[in-house]
Amino acid sequence: MVARARRRVSVLLAGAVLASGAACAQTAIKGGKTPRKQPAVQERIPIAQEVLDAETALEKGDLARAEQLLKKAVANDAKDFRAWFNLGYVFNVTDRQAEALDAYRKAVALKPTLQEANLNLGLLLAQSGDAEAAAQHLRAATTLKPDSNDKSGTYRAWLSLGRVLQKTSPQEAAAAYREAAKLKPQDPEPQLSLAGLLEKSDPAGAEAAYKQALALDPKSTDAMAGLINLYTHSNRLADAEALLRSYLQADPNNVNANLQLGRILAQGGKSEAALQHFEAGLKAKPQDRDLLQAVAALYAQAKKYPEAEERYRTLIQVAPQDAQLRRDYARVLMQMRKFPEAEAQFFEAIKLEPQHGDTYGEFAVVAAQNKKYELAIRALDERVKFVPESPGTYFLRATSYDNLKAYKEAAENYRRFLAAANGKFPDQEWQARHRLIAIDPDAEKKKK
Repeated sequence: MVARARRRVSVLLAGAVLASGAACAQTAIKGGKTPRKQPAVQERIPIAQEVLDAETALEKGDLARAEQLLKKAVANDAKDFRAWFNLGYVFNVTDRQAEALDAYRKAVALKPTLQEANLNLGLLLAQSGDAEAAAQHLRAATTLKPDSNDKSGTYRAWLSLGRVLQKTSPQEAAAAYREAAKLKPQDPEPQLSLAGLLEKSDPAGAEAAYKQALALDPKSTDAMAGLINLYTHSNRLADAEALLRSYLQADPNNVNANLQLGRILAQGGKSEAALQHFEAGLKAKPQDRDLLQAVAALYAQAKKYPEAEERYRTLIQVAPQDAQLRRDYARVLMQMRKFPEAEAQFFEAIKLEPQHGDTYGEFAVVAAQNKKYELAIRALDERVKFVPESPGTYFLRATSYDNLKAYKEAAENYRRFLAAANGKFPDQEWQARHRLIAIDPDAEKKKK
């Protein structure tokens, strides 16, 4: 029974994710149908029964029993690299990163030529933020032969090495992505990673890589978005538009494609055509925040305020904690002279971002429109804590005091307004001078 067990194939796969967010699978050791051999010693390697039983437990998903058996194995033989490797896997999938790192380090120390241990250790080090140490083990993994004939570990090592080196050594990262692409020429992921790396330093190279990724996966939204970004940043709007129209011919209801094409059309001043694509996207995904925001802003820009109001009303249900959306919604409501509703939205925005000074000024405007003059003055007092006074705030403060019949304070702020306005607001300046004559005639006579 033991001999048959030692010949059993043991294949265990588990997921591990780099800090960049890209998925990289972790691989447990694969035993061959015949006994494995040490790199330099042509002899059968005995495998502890606890390790074999633990691998069976892992295949069945029984992590607790596998951990118990593997701990017993390393207690019996602290140099059992296979036990340490599998124990690192157990610790990793149960979110015990420190213990997993320790176990993988021991596996690598015991068998430095084990590709899988170097790969998994490198991935975990990358997750922990130690990019330098991660790169060391990932480089090693690219040069080592896998314990089986599966080359996916070498591919993952090159791809992960590229991601780890993107900030510190972009040229080496690009070379790593190209090596990964050689191993899996039908996989668009290395091309996407390479394109993203080259966007600023080599736009032509990035374009070629994005096109290759799109050729491999014609429905790749990442490749499409990357190309569109390149085209728009270089003002190649016609190329971006053509790409999106071609994509939408095959998938007319694609939300992202309609959003991107709508944005490009809007940027080119084709508002009506842009709205058609935004609305097409919303038919497929009515609660999509980006689409709702784009269409609401475009309706507001086109002064189609009822349509904009409808979209913003939905938006604040989708994203109730977004203060900017509240402000944008309130401004549309102001245009529609729905001042009580606008006041409520500005108030919610203030609660979400109490240090956004300009919101207090807009809140004061609608409060005054609602004849809440004391509230308007309090809002202006809050505003000045964050941003300086302006001719507009002096004038609003003056008219609010004027409506409250607090003529001394009103006159003071009318004069501050006139001093700051300096002829730039003739209608309000005329009003301020006439109100000063009405509410403080003696002071005006003395000035003359």
